[in-house]
Amino acid sequence: MAGRYRNARYPRTARLNELVREIIAEELERLDDDRLELVAITQVVVDSDLRHAAVYFDSLAGPEGDEEVLTALGEHRVRLQAAIARQARMKRTPELAFRPDDVERVADRVEGILRELDPDE
Repeated sequence: MAGRYRNARYPRTARLNELVREIIAEELERLDDDRLELVAITQVVVDSDLRHAAVYFDSLAGPEGDEEVLTALGEHRVRLQAAIARQARMKRTPELAFRPDDVERVADRVEGILRELDPDE
């Protein structure tokens, strides 16, 4: 019964998104591509029909490195999709679309502004 309660609080789509994120992150670690060394997969959103998935990433290279990271991820897209097909029990494997995670960057900018406004400093 405890398992059923836990699953009710963590819906199937959220579990699926997290599973796909973990698979992609693990597969990126196995790749020998210097362009992806400082890349973290922050979130994956799989469409309800399982045809597409948006993969959000962040990189220590910042916005300046986005084009290079997007190129590298695009080159490895088929391999990443194959890893999902092997490891996840899904009706179909979603086509991956990679996007920079602007939420993290905006949050960092807001935090920096708030630090500047802090009267204690």
